[in-house]
Amino acid sequence: MCRSIKRLRKTDSVTDEEIREAALQFVRKISGYHVPAKKNEEAFEEAVVEVSLASARLLERLPKLSSAASRESSRADPRRVSASSSVGR
Repeated sequence: MCRSIKRLRKTDSVTDEEIREAALQFVRKISGYHVPAKKNEEAFEEAVVEVSLASARLLERLPKLSSAASRESSRADPRRVSASSSVGR
C-alpha cells in the first residue's frame, strides 16, 4: 500500500482536490513516474482523471463512517489487522 496516500473515507466531506491528490499518488506508484516524460503526459493525466472519478464514485456509494468508528479505525494498528486477517491462510 502506498503510505503517502491518505484514507479519504471519513465522516465529513472529501474535497475534489483530496481525491485528485490521492489519485495522483496512486498513478505515480503504478507508473513508476513522479513526473512523466513529455510523450507520456497525456496518458498519465488521463489515468489520474479516471482514478479520481472512480474514487469519487466509490466514496459516494460507501456508507459514511460514524465518528466513533472513524476514531477507532484510525487507532487500529494496521500490522495487527493485517496479521489477524491472514491467520488460517
